[in-house]
Amino acid sequence: MNRTTLTLIGVTTALAAVTGVAALTAPAPQSPDQAPVAERLPVQRSTLVCPEPSSSDLAETRYTAFSPPNKTEGEGEAALLPVPEKDTGLTDDPEKGGKDDKGDGKDDKDPQDGEGEQPDPVLPLKKPGTPVTDTDGSADAPALAGSADGPFAPGWTVQQTTVVSAGTGRGLHGTACSAPDTDFWFPGASTAEDRQDFVHLTNPDDTAAVVDLELHSKDGALPGENGRGLTVPPRSTLPVLLSTLTDEPVTNVTVHAVVRAGRVSAQVHASDEKLGGDWLPPAGVPRPTAVLPGIPADATSVRLAVHAPGDSDADLKVGVATPNGTITPAGLETLHVKAGMTAAVDLDDLTQGAAASLVLTPTESGDETPIVAAARITRGKKGEQETAFLTGTQPVEQRATAADNQEKGSTLSLLALDGQAKVRVTASAGSEGGSPQSSTYTLKPGTTTAVEAPRPKGAEGTYALTVERLSGGTVYAARTLAEEDGGVPAFTVQTLPDDRGRVAVPEAGQDLSVLQR
Repeated sequence: MNRTTLTLIGVTTALAAVTGVAALTAPAPQSPDQAPVAERLPVQRSTLVCPEPSSSDLAETRYTAFSPPNKTEGEGEAALLPVPEKDTGLTDDPEKGGKDDKGDGKDDKDPQDGEGEQPDPVLPLKKPGTPVTDTDGSADAPALAGSADGPFAPGWTVQQTTVVSAGTGRGLHGTACSAPDTDFWFPGASTAEDRQDFVHLTNPDDTAAVVDLELHSKDGALPGENGRGLTVPPRSTLPVLLSTLTDEPVTNVTVHAVVRAGRVSAQVHASDEKLGGDWLPPAGVPRPTAVLPGIPADATSVRLAVHAPGDSDADLKVGVATPNGTITPAGLETLHVKAGMTAAVDLDDLTQGAAASLVLTPTESGDETPIVAAARITRGKKGEQETAFLTGTQPVEQRATAADNQEKGSTLSLLALDGQAKVRVTASAGSEGGSPQSSTYTLKPGTTTAVEAPRPKGAEGTYALTVERLSGGTVYAARTLAEEDGGVPAFTVQTLPDDRGRVAVPEAGQDLSVLQR
């Protein structure tokens, strides 16, 4: 999913600024060769949602918000507000988040309805280019939702990183806060007895959302009605334990969240009794190919999960992009995934001590069978292991940003998929001081390059890393955060899809259908 979302207001404003009424009239026909190039303008508003981080008494969560510098003029703001966990309407007690006497699913004194004590904004940005941070060490830290507009909207990014010091899921849990949407796929989830996977459904809007949760295993769709018609009240979050949706434990499942009314943000939080845990982000829109950048060089095992959501089987080539080129893992030249089913395969010693990316492509040229894919990555030795998740992501078309980088422990993974590419990586000013620093890298085609992230000059506090594709082929990126925790190699990986900070807008009088060709 994209980290920011362009609202209809933003589109309308941009169109009005450039095209006026002329864009809505029927212009003379144009051939594609004569069609003018659409101008790309900054988005006007972005919305993000951060899931409820953890219910553990041994958890501490840090948040970092950042907007890259840009040329957008005017005033604006960017901030988040708490989103409480509420009952789904099964109780009539308003104090427990149930329906009030009006029967509208809202509390009588919801602060965000303008009644009661107003919550303070979280992570309000002061200016683009400088991150802000906050921490919460409570077990009832809430979900957050908010928006950015004006100069803060293009590329607005919020990172949520939680350290759980002991117990189930101990380790580092990180995720980029995401935009609300209506359709989500989560390959790599589990309802096994040693896992506790919750899907967090967060509704940032003023109207209720209705969500269906569907689970798919190696044998197809799992029976059950418990995930149907889940109501997420306005401005609330609903965590759903996946094991309550199945009659028997299933190790590898794909979760499909379909929003029938409204919109939500959805992420899966996975905790393992022995292997720690992390956030499993959505895998995006099903496509014929899947690219998963960011497998650390010291990964001891990788479990790949692939789901084919359509009516046709998928036959895939599995490629591993290393620093020296793309290879095929031994014994896995192809992978067959039956329609409507989830296939999983363990890839031990995949990296051979070098950073890598997984690239899944159809075995037959022109095959358009869609898939979604995810990988569970394990670091460390038995007894001192930690896991993180990667899902198929989109390339960096222009720019992407990862926030919450510390003095040590940040590594960027850069994949040039189909041709040599040139990228620039900029470390922002620190949250407490310092000045930006940039480095430029030339990436060889079909290779993964791991680079120690540059640091701001005189850095103080946390900082953001922005990747810009300057020229050449298709580029994918991911950022790994690593921290040692009592001998356990705690880590989390976030992919960096394009931030969609600028939108293509047609010139005045241009046939809008030209942009859809």
